[in-house]
Amino acid sequence: MKLQSKNALIAQTAIIAAMYAALTYAQNLLLPGTTSMAVQFRVSEALNVLALFTPAAIPGLTLGCIISNLYNIGSGLPLDMIFGSLATLGCTLTMYALKNVKIKSYPLLSMLMPAVFNGVIIGWEIECFFIDGPFEFVGFLTQGGLVALGELGVMATLGTALYYIITKRNLNKKLFK
Repeated sequence: MKLQSKNALIAQTAIIAAMYAALTYAQNLLLPGTTSMAVQFRVSEALNVLALFTPAAIPGLTLGCIISNLYNIGSGLPLDMIFGSLATLGCTLTMYALKNVKIKSYPLLSMLMPAVFNGVIIGWEIECFFIDGPFEFVGFLTQGGLVALGELGVMATLGTALYYIITKRNLNKKLFK
């Protein structure tokens, strides 16, 4: 890899991480709790779309998730920094791998990955660590379903809009050479 492209990848990673963290912090400041509740609509999750255009989004979004979840440590959610970031890593790796799988020019499978990974991992986290009593599969499905619902909402609205803005204006070719 050329030095210039390596530097560009590092810069893209840093910018994506900063955008994710800044959006999450801003949303939490304006609408407290909306970034960490069971049914959350984390605006910054729309940036997962960037994994369809650059591999820099994988570490960038993961790092951004770690940084933004530092806030949650003070709220009693230190595990969210670990499990939320693992969900983001799995989701973005899978999105990048599936980026060319499209249905009528829309990467539907990729766009579902945030809901799948966050629903399963965060649903498990909530059921295991935040619900009193033994693990209950129905509880896991409920918690995971609520998390997935929020992710689906973000990706179906903001994520899809961001995807079409990037592709229709050829920003993918301009920003992620």
